[in-house]
Amino acid sequence: MKKVELVEAVAEKSGLTKADSTKAIDAIIDVFTAALAEGDKISLVGFGTFSVSERAAREGRNPRTGETVKIAARKAVNFKAGASLKDAVNQ
Repeated sequence: MKKVELVEAVAEKSGLTKADSTKAIDAIIDVFTAALAEGDKISLVGFGTFSVSERAAREGRNPRTGETVKIAARKAVNFKAGASLKDAVNQ
């Protein structure tokens, strides 16, 4: 599902206009992005949890040449699905 399809689905389900649905979705994305950038955890009961984890610097290998390459430390966004979402997907 692309963002345009999501906007249409939200507008249909909620009774909002497509413009209002777009504003709402953009606001949710902005809030999620800001919270995760600060290192906060976002929990939506029944849906899942978004969190940020730290990945340490490490050495990897270039698969073509076999040369050792340094991989910098970084942060990664994780998502753990909630029970209700898992049940809905597995039905």
